[in-house]
Amino acid sequence: MNKEQHAMIVYTEVERKIDFYYKLQKIATHHELTITSENVTTARTKFTLNQVLDVSYRPFSSEAGILYLHTNQGVFPFNIHSNPQTFIDTFRSFK
Repeated sequence: MNKEQHAMIVYTEVERKIDFYYKLQKIATHHELTITSENVTTARTKFTLNQVLDVSYRPFSSEAGILYLHTNQGVFPFNIHSNPQTFIDTFRSFK
């Protein structure tokens, strides 16, 4: 049985909407960012590993930060609330 190495991290998207009563509603959804030896998959997009140039992380508090996925299509930010070191190390092991 051949198990492929991969890593996963949960990220949060916040959507802001104005409701019927003109009140601002913030809707947070959680999604998985997964990396395998062939792809990086988000809730909206799948990148081949050749399209991903780098992964970086910038903490902005003790509990949260932004993981940046640098691709040949631009830089994609992901709000995360956990340590991304395993995800970054997995990416670098594939490159």
